[in-house]
Amino acid sequence: MERPWPLTGRDEELRRHHMIDGDHIAKAAVHDAAGAFEVFEVIAPAVPMAPPHVSPWTAVLFLLQGRITALVGDTSYDVEPGALVVFPAGTPSTFHVVSESARFLAITSGDGAGRFFADFASSVPTDQPVQASMSAILSVTRRHGVALDTALNPSGSSMRNREARSTAPGSQSTS
Repeated sequence: MERPWPLTGRDEELRRHHMIDGDHIAKAAVHDAAGAFEVFEVIAPAVPMAPPHVSPWTAVLFLLQGRITALVGDTSYDVEPGALVVFPAGTPSTFHVVSESARFLAITSGDGAGRFFADFASSVPTDQPVQASMSAILSVTRRHGVALDTALNPSGSSMRNREARSTAPGSQSTS
């Protein structure tokens, strides 16, 4: 069994992944006989929404500060601090920061998200428009089994909108 690795101080800087949608800071990774999961703190600015993407891991986002709109499949959720949203593996998902910035915890199943974030951060420049970096983005996503779903409308115009506090699948509230 591998020990979980909490990070502090300088170690945290070694696990800070500067990405086009914000900084992803690894907080813990747990691997044991029952499976694996990773925990990240994400500090995200208000930037254009990335296209929905399909990941091989499930992610749970717990919003600490700010406001986001989360797209899960064909449903849009307005998420406020204290709420969480589940992005199931294999489901087209993305998020958009609608406040000046947002901070949330992301817990992902398995041990692939950290490797993906590290590869993405080292391969995709953050100082260029997304379209200019698309070839690098597609290369990284292919290496990690992530697929962009550009067929979905990221503006949400044809998607159903729900409050994240609802009991709808994919969204839960802790309040």
